Amino acid sequence: MRFRGILFDLDGTLLDTAADLAPALNTVLMEQGREPLSLAHIRPCVSHGAQALIELGFSELGQDEREPLRQRLLETYLANISTHTRPFPGVDALIDLLDARRIPWGIVTNKPARFTDPLLNDLGLNRRARCAISGDSTAQAKPHPLPMLTAASRLGVAPQDCLYIGDAERDVQAARNAGMACVVAGFGYLGDNDDPKTWAADAVLETPQALLDWVRARLIEDTLCA
Repeated sequence: MRFRGILFDLDGTLLDTAADLAPALNTVLMEQGREPLSLAHIRPCVSHGAQALIELGFSELGQDEREPLRQRLLETYLANISTHTRPFPGVDALIDLLDARRIPWGIVTNKPARFTDPLLNDLGLNRRARCAISGDSTAQAKPHPLPMLTAASRLGVAPQDCLYIGDAERDVQAARNAGMACVVAGFGYLGDNDDPKTWAADAVLETPQALLDWVRARLIEDTLCA
């Protein structure tokens, strides 16, 4: 298995964004006179977007009632988008490895660009990633293959030579739909009902160190076989 390009999901894979999304949700909850939720309770919903977070906190409300709360959540999050968010410990070492090996890498996320762009800019990742495809960068979002294929094109790498790393079932589906290999970041935002071993990924890697070791071995393999 050889890789000439690597693509990452953002929330729960490359970055630990729960550290800022959870406080944003709790701000909205407290503004509505409700008790805040624990990070452990919020964390599994983070990869599923703002709608899922609002449904978690306000499950009894209808869609029309939830929408202004969702907008307030997004407003609060954008104002504090990089306060605590950082790459998962160990994932930054993987990025360093890719840069050192001159392996092009990028990001494919369903997060809208108005959040992706300032976040990557704040963390200095916009200068390192070859591309960042957001949820509204193309006409379709994951699990559709279009954003994946767009990213591969921008890397200058054929889809079959790309590896996609994500933490949700739709990430595996998107990779397969695009003809890419895929591994699951088992350290990401998985819920109690998620069983990534049934998602038909090439591997489920439970820690960033395991991910680093898995990718490094295959980059070494690529170097030896080139």
